[in-house]
Amino acid sequence: MTKRDVFEYALVRVVPRMERGECFNAGVIVYCRAHGYVAARTHLDEAKLLALDPEADVAGVRAALHGVAGVCAGGAYAGQAAADDAGRRFRWLIAPRSTVVQPGPVHTGLTADPAAEVDRLLDLLVR
Repeated sequence: MTKRDVFEYALVRVVPRMERGECFNAGVIVYCRAHGYVAARTHLDEAKLLALDPEADVAGVRAALHGVAGVCAGGAYAGQAAADDAGRRFRWLIAPRSTVVQPGPVHTGLTADPAAEVDRLLDLLVR
């Protein structure tokens, strides 16, 4: 039997107009301590964004989503979190920072392959 490790994940949500409270999933962040792994995948449905707010800053939302992936990647792309380990970068990302691009609650699961889990969750919960 394949060894499975605990992983944590959070959805990344877009809330185009805070006062309306409408949101949709635009990404997922996966962290697995046992593998020292953190990664994000995003998919922005521009039609959905513009349906909820025709004046939405599409480029700004896209840049914020790319920023999430950059923090996960570490190094020069991570900005202030560049020197942090995977766990600290995950915790940094799940702390609310924006009213438009927000992390959802953290959930857990078991996986033998955290990299495959990111893609599976993106397909299941975002696309």
